[in-house]
Amino acid sequence: MDGVRTCTLGELAALLPLPAEDANKYSRGKLTAVVGSARYPGAACLTACAAERMGAGYTEVVTHDRAVDLVRAASHSLVVRPRSTFSAADLAPSRPGKPCAYAVGSGFDSTDGESARLVHALIKHAEAPVLVDGGGLDALACAKGRRLLKQRFVRGLSTVITPHAGEAARLAVPFSLPLDDPAALARLIALAYGVIALVKGPVTYASDGDRVVCVEGGTPALAKAGTGDVLAGMTGALLAQGLGALDACVLAATLHAGAGRLAQARLTSVCSVAQDVIDEIPRAVSALIESGAQQCENGLLTATPPHVGALQ
Repeated sequence: MDGVRTCTLGELAALLPLPAEDANKYSRGKLTAVVGSARYPGAACLTACAAERMGAGYTEVVTHDRAVDLVRAASHSLVVRPRSTFSAADLAPSRPGKPCAYAVGSGFDSTDGESARLVHALIKHAEAPVLVDGGGLDALACAKGRRLLKQRFVRGLSTVITPHAGEAARLAVPFSLPLDDPAALARLIALAYGVIALVKGPVTYASDGDRVVCVEGGTPALAKAGTGDVLAGMTGALLAQGLGALDACVLAATLHAGAGRLAQARLTSVCSVAQDVIDEIPRAVSALIESGAQQCENGLLTATPPHVGALQ
């Protein structure tokens, strides 16, 4: 597909949401992750721990009642509540000084009867960016899901979706979208659903329906269960910190690929697992900061403060 661009390390480094000197946990952004199920509780742990590592000041997890204790044990700084106590009234809006975002769907069990209801509630009521991943994506392809997404789009609210190739193919069905070109598919899904689409694969493509950005540098080490949950948490955390949706997708995918490569270098592509990718997020961030600073020193980049270098 023509018109696909990549980003320089300098552009990406300029997007990093470095906290202000007077920051607090609320000004650094709150991510509420409605994730996990009785069948897949680990997905909630991975999404939430990745969000913390990616800089969210406050990470709240809403998960299946039977997964609560496991998620609490995953990190002492997580705030965890059972989804049986959660309702649309709990969806605080994003506002200046207290930005927030929502992630939903990672680790959902589509057979439990609750998945679609939770996804529809968030995309209908959340006055903040919403990311839909994993088992929550099927709730978007039905007539109700498409209608709610259209309403969010009209209201100017960002929705990010993070399908792998198989999930993207299912989302393409209602619109008979062609599947032969993943870059074009990302753009067409974004246009059809009124979302920012991050279509994952060996090469990942992000699109807002106008621009398409290619993220390369992945590794087979990321071809393991749970790594998609890690990416969802990273992207959700960046949305919560106020990045634009396309920026958040591209930066998260780049750092996710970098963390995967670092995990592979340390543990091999055979032995790396999703938790290892989370452990390498700090080194991936440090490497990006260093690369961006080096480009500035070499005169290849005019330094810009965080959030100013939005993708054009």
